[in-house]
Amino acid sequence: MKKVLFFGVGLCSALAMTSCKSSESAYKKAYEKAKAQEMAAANQQTEEPTATVTPVATTETVTVTPVTTPVQEDHSDVRTISGGVSVVSGTGLQAYSVVVGSFSTQANAEGLQATLKSQGYNAQVVKTNETINGITGWFRVIASTFADKASAVQSRDALRATYADAWLLYNK
Repeated sequence: MKKVLFFGVGLCSALAMTSCKSSESAYKKAYEKAKAQEMAAANQQTEEPTATVTPVATTETVTVTPVTTPVQEDHSDVRTISGGVSVVSGTGLQAYSVVVGSFSTQANAEGLQATLKSQGYNAQVVKTNETINGITGWFRVIASTFADKASAVQSRDALRATYADAWLLYNK
């Protein structure tokens, strides 16, 4: 009787384990769908401005003025901090800053700031009033700050070789 019961339990568990597998094709389809949506969004952002030409049935000279769509800056890879930031140590922030460290204590932030300054960066420490994981008042270490996003992205990408979690802060 025990052998039959043991065999039945083993057979049921084997069926349960094999019938719950996710198929690789389902993951592949979801991945391809997400990639297609990402490509469509990228194509929408890179559309060229077009010119509108209105035909005129006269002998007058017609001036064609191209219609341009205003370019909106993409802030999808940039964080903003609610409640703002205040400079603790440094010369002040421009619109885009590269953050390489976040600390709950000012001494730790100033230690990283000193390291960055010794490497030639104009590092700064700012304090935020945001609450993360129950801690209010974070000290962020800014490696560099820029007026334009392109320069900030270039700096962030260079810093990611040493500081993998470097990110952009947009200061309104």
